[in-house]
Amino acid sequence: MNFLKSGIKTVLGAPEPGQQPSVAETVERLVERASNSTLLEDRRDACRALKALSRKYRLEVGAQGLDTLRQILELDRADNETINYALDTLNNIVSPSQFEEEEDKPHIPMNIGDQFTEMFIKDPHNIQLVLDLLDEYDFRVRLSTVQLLISLLTNRTKDIQEIILDKPMGVSKMMDLLGDTREVIRNEALLLLIKLTKGNANIQKIVAFENAFDRLFEIVSSEGYSDGGIIVEDCLLLMLNLLKNNSSNINFFKEGSYIQKMLPMFNIPEDTEEVGWSPQKVSNVHCMLQLVRTLVSPSNSAQIISNCQKIMKNSGLLEAMCNILMASGVPADILTETINSVGEVVRGETANQEFIGNVIAPSYPPRPAIIVLLMSMVNEKQPFPLRCAVLYCFQCYLYHNEISQANLVQTLLPSSTDVSSLTSGQILCGGLFSSDVLSNWCAAVALSHALIDNTQQKEQLLRVLLATNVGGNPVSLLHQCTLLLQQTTKLQSKVALLMLLSQWMSNCPAAVSAFLQVPGGVGYLVNQTCSNEHDDNEYLLQGLSAFLLAICIHFNDDSVQNYSKDSLKQLLVKRIGMEVFTAKLSEVSKHELYNKAAKHPQLRGTSPADVLIDYEFCRLFKSLESVLSESLSDRHENGTEPERSGSEDLEQYKALIRQQDARLHELVHQLDALAQQARGLQSALNDSLAANSLLKDENTLLKAQVSANSIPMPQSTLPSPPQPDPKLGEYEERIQQLNGEVTKLNGEVVRLNGEVTRLNGEVERLNGEVKTAKDAEKNATEELEKLQKDQDDLLYLLANYDSKTNEYKMRLLQLGETVEDDEPTEEENLT
Repeated sequence: MNFLKSGIKTVLGAPEPGQQPSVAETVERLVERASNSTLLEDRRDACRALKALSRKYRLEVGAQGLDTLRQILELDRADNETINYALDTLNNIVSPSQFEEEEDKPHIPMNIGDQFTEMFIKDPHNIQLVLDLLDEYDFRVRLSTVQLLISLLTNRTKDIQEIILDKPMGVSKMMDLLGDTREVIRNEALLLLIKLTKGNANIQKIVAFENAFDRLFEIVSSEGYSDGGIIVEDCLLLMLNLLKNNSSNINFFKEGSYIQKMLPMFNIPEDTEEVGWSPQKVSNVHCMLQLVRTLVSPSNSAQIISNCQKIMKNSGLLEAMCNILMASGVPADILTETINSVGEVVRGETANQEFIGNVIAPSYPPRPAIIVLLMSMVNEKQPFPLRCAVLYCFQCYLYHNEISQANLVQTLLPSSTDVSSLTSGQILCGGLFSSDVLSNWCAAVALSHALIDNTQQKEQLLRVLLATNVGGNPVSLLHQCTLLLQQTTKLQSKVALLMLLSQWMSNCPAAVSAFLQVPGGVGYLVNQTCSNEHDDNEYLLQGLSAFLLAICIHFNDDSVQNYSKDSLKQLLVKRIGMEVFTAKLSEVSKHELYNKAAKHPQLRGTSPADVLIDYEFCRLFKSLESVLSESLSDRHENGTEPERSGSEDLEQYKALIRQQDARLHELVHQLDALAQQARGLQSALNDSLAANSLLKDENTLLKAQVSANSIPMPQSTLPSPPQPDPKLGEYEERIQQLNGEVTKLNGEVVRLNGEVTRLNGEVERLNGEVKTAKDAEKNATEELEKLQKDQDDLLYLLANYDSKTNEYKMRLLQLGETVEDDEPTEEENLT
């Protein structure tokens, strides 16, 4: 500290006896010397002193010296030492973290670095000055420049990204840093690129086409692949940024044969169990598995997924991951992520699914890997994430694979083959009727995935018989599931069984018929739907029961006499009511866990309590909800409303359409007016925010001066108290006024946005009603035309009959026969 004080004295000169300059005065004199001194040595010494002060007195140095430091970057580029001091000072000023020296200063805002970053980037030319310094080969200048860019990106990522995109060769200069032979700069450049590429597809494409993957794989190879240090992890994180949600880069990665270069990362030495896995190796392999999943993520296009899956199998990557699965001594989190990765690599790809089905685990006796995984899934002693991963992998194994689905169901059917070996069907049945709730849920969901869009297997599964008691008659699996549904008191088990039965009975009249024959099945569903429990999970249970009941009605083939479509419909109307039934059905999609499950095929939860709804069931519910509601509503209307003539319906629909069309035009006009008003308010709000921002910057400078002047000094050297700047009060008053206006305008904008949203909803609703009315009008017109055509045909037939009758009478008279005059009248003919 004494050395620092002596250095500042050297720069500023010794103070007059009896006076001690304040921090603000010291900074002011240093800034003035750095800005106006003609000698380079003086400017350099001033920058060195500012750097020393910038950690403890960041606010004062930033408020007074920001413009001067920018000026030094532009005018003193020839002197690397001065530039380095200026860069380090700027980095301290905009640093996103708090320094230890600042901990005893509570008046300094926590986001002071973000505020100075905002002031620095108001002029985009400042970023260009920093980017130009990347061309300097000097170690200290280049390193300080990279660190300053990292700080700026941390504070204002999106703003800096947009500025860099507008600067020619900006990204290319950063990419060139990866080729720097000095590892410190290369490693810092990796951190810079990780922040730069986060969430910006355009920058990701530029970086990828600057040969980023080649350079990154070279670094990974030189560092020792998975046995390397944290630099390998940084390279993989950068690759993840480049590939995530970026189909263009994924195609480039795939076509550039980079998938094959991933294989050495998964080569696990044989002595790994003895040596163990270091924490860094765990992180490296975990990142590489994330990279694999990014390439075959279900959110990618089907073409990209299929191509990547084929390459991974042909290159041996899938086999290498299966080897990790079957290896011993693998950490639990790596094993879990590997299971998830293998699942997504085989999902929907028949050849890969067949490969994983043929993998044999090194156990005694030898068993297929699928069997070993399913045993882990229904074992309550296994970690929860591992059990969820096995379920997801098994779902992927069955996905769009009728052969795998048929093989699973076949293991449950009576067979003359050896029954001593454990099968997947036996494991799932054991889990389905286990006392462990999570095993119930996982087994039911896994079994339901064998029935998705596969009517044949739904009918085959009806043949599965279970022996309940010794010497008792066996019962069907569906019968036993229905009885278990009525007996269990556990929420997760009930939901799992309802999902299984819904998947089983949808589009399968035979399964519906079998369910209706189970004693008490329909009564249980009706009672559950009528329940008045007011809890989110109870609402979900009521909705699922209503859904299964609607499936029983819609897919009913009337083969069970007591439970025909009409009798079930009458039971529903009398016991529940159509409006209540529809409301209960809609509760399913409102549940929090339903919306969470519908986002991704993989089950994601931190505890067993988060496991309730399956992704494929969400897809089934979405596809059938409207169909079932319309089907039941149509039957309800047709069964209770009297028939009306086609012309009356037609006139009613026309009047309804005219009325709704007029309302629609009125709402559209209101919407346009509100939108114009909202645009005006938004413009005023933007003006106020700009003025407010300018005043905040000026206020920051004034506060820095005031706070510096208010630092206490010894009584003997205390000068006369400085007078507060009169502009400070005016600025603060103006800021408060603008803040009030901004708050008011924000409220008005929110209100108008709400009104616009409401009117949009009203317009959409009316459009739907108009469309429905037009469809009904069209149907009524077609019915009326059909009736008129039938009437014309009937009149033609009667006239033809009358003509032939008269002709036959004339012939009889000519033959001398007597003909009685009993010809019916025209009215009787019409009747």
